[in-house]
Amino acid sequence: MLTNKERMKIARQGMPQQEGSTRVNNFSEVNLGFSEELAKMEALRCLQCPKPICIEGCPVGIKIGDFISLVAEGDFLGAAAKVKEDNLLPAICGRVCPQEEQCEVKCVVGKKSEPVAIGRLERFVADYEREHVGIRTPEIKTKTNKRVAIVGSGPAGLSCAGDLIQQGHDVTVFEALHELGGVLIYGIPEFRLPKEIVKAEIESLKKLGVDFQKNVVIGFIDTVDELLKNGYDAVFIAVGAGLPYFLNIPGENLNGVYSSNEFLTRVNLMKAYQFPDYDTPVFHCKNSKVAVFGGGNTAMDAVRISKRLGAEHSYIIYRRSDVEMPARKEEIHHAKEEGIEFIYLANPLEFLGTKDGWLKAVKLQKMELGEPDSSGRRRPVPISGSEYQLELDMAVIAIGNGSNPIIQKTTPELQFNKWGNIVVDNATMKTSKEGVFAGGDIVTGGATVILAMGAGRKAAAAINQFLKNKNLELH
Repeated sequence: MLTNKERMKIARQGMPQQEGSTRVNNFSEVNLGFSEELAKMEALRCLQCPKPICIEGCPVGIKIGDFISLVAEGDFLGAAAKVKEDNLLPAICGRVCPQEEQCEVKCVVGKKSEPVAIGRLERFVADYEREHVGIRTPEIKTKTNKRVAIVGSGPAGLSCAGDLIQQGHDVTVFEALHELGGVLIYGIPEFRLPKEIVKAEIESLKKLGVDFQKNVVIGFIDTVDELLKNGYDAVFIAVGAGLPYFLNIPGENLNGVYSSNEFLTRVNLMKAYQFPDYDTPVFHCKNSKVAVFGGGNTAMDAVRISKRLGAEHSYIIYRRSDVEMPARKEEIHHAKEEGIEFIYLANPLEFLGTKDGWLKAVKLQKMELGEPDSSGRRRPVPISGSEYQLELDMAVIAIGNGSNPIIQKTTPELQFNKWGNIVVDNATMKTSKEGVFAGGDIVTGGATVILAMGAGRKAAAAINQFLKNKNLELH
């Protein structure tokens, strides 16, 4: 047994990864995962705090100290089972959740050293289970004969489905697209989250009995009201925030200007990176100048994809400085390793085109930082007379998303805020309509995978209680 002093002397274990110069030529995963030896060594850094405050930072409440203790002992399958008591999608969360802002920022070890790599250990145990024995499924409670409809198969919907099916309820998930997974499939690139991993974790939910229905747009094919009339006892709305925001500047309708939604969907869901084997091209990437406007994780994904598709210059254009950039530090670091060029303190004024309607340049204005705005970040202020042009062949707008209006138009009893997000009780995710709950980006606006999953778990607990109460009323 190591003393805490000895544990504190162990350095945080680095994640093996593809070299930057190699990975820009492929779509294989960048991070390669811990070996068994690295995982055990990293796990030994955990102090096993009597009151593990790291759990406070986890939206789904994983028993972090318990699973890490099992990793240190070499019981990797036991560790995976412990994680899955609270999270049925650990291979996904271990890859894409911002642990550095959530569980790891609370880690006591991090006060004097680097925090324990909780996310990397979660990924390790999930991968170990899948590769050695396959994804195991928990036991299901006695069937309740209650039916729940979940609208959307993204992280909130999947998380809610996993919890509800374990409680014995019949669960149907409706997905508008032809593939399951929501943003996990269409929004996050292969090199950050391999789609086979998403599909494997969805398959585990199918084994539990979750019924998935693809190509069903709730609001058009059936409304929420019709679901409730057609035998469903409760509905959970988890449709995400899929309506792209634009810059609203002249020239945004030129050929070669994409929303991040279209660009990422073409590449990730429709496999444009395998063109012509998949007949979904992305024009003007090869040997071209590509700019992505924005500073979040979606912007990083888009610009790193453009480099892999052969762009000569791949720019991030951001109107604040690097300090204010909201993307994960790891993603920014990876982007710089891959040769992405960052243009800070620049604001787009106009896209310029050729006579036949194709993008050829963007007019930019230099900015300086003023006082902080409502987000706490310093507000960018234009510098008079600083306009200049940058030649471009393609642009991607990645400045966020709003809510799709379909549900709002077809379910007038639901209460929405001014941004079109569904208003809920934050403790239960109940909406203003009886039997209807909502969570994820349709409630919060664009946020993280793990926050959406946390909302899904919270909603599942409330739906389970709602169905129990409903049953008592009948008797």
